[in-house]
Amino acid sequence: MPYSAQHKSATRNRIVECARILFNRHGFSEVSIDTIMAEAGLTRGGFYNHFRNKEELYAEAVASFLNGRGKTWRDEAGVDPANGGPQTVRDMIESYLSDKHLGDLEGQCPMIALPSDVARATSEVRTAYEALLRAMIWLFEHNLPDRADKREKAIGLAATCIGGMVLSRTIDDRVLAEEIRTISKKIALDHIETC
Repeated sequence: MPYSAQHKSATRNRIVECARILFNRHGFSEVSIDTIMAEAGLTRGGFYNHFRNKEELYAEAVASFLNGRGKTWRDEAGVDPANGGPQTVRDMIESYLSDKHLGDLEGQCPMIALPSDVARATSEVRTAYEALLRAMIWLFEHNLPDRADKREKAIGLAATCIGGMVLSRTIDDRVLAEEIRTISKKIALDHIETC
């Protein structure tokens, strides 16, 4: 008897979430289809019922962050992307550049965890990654006060947040890493005050 559409959708979602976590932990090339399926409690044979290849899954895992773990993270931080105003921008910066976010390797934003992998990935993966960046820029732009340079400020805030976290995550000197996040946060918050 075939599985229901609901069961198939739930299984696919479980595979995507397991893959997202594993990719965050280990990167694309270090994670096999077998590992992903075992983590999801499934066999390799079932993989191809849901995805053409690992790259398709990778793109979906990156894209899933926005409305999956990313939404949970924004909700916990009190970030209201559509109607929060300048306080949402502050909350987003504080939460994005937080110790908690830095330490959450499994739940971390793919823009922090995977930039080098994505740079070498298929256009489908890069498009999913770009959608995350565009969503962050939109959140900032939508919630900043109206002015001529609002988009420029939003892009600068996104680059400061992501860049600060990427550097903090990739260097061994924890003191310097903390300085980078602290200064990135200060620059981003100061940037808002000039709005």
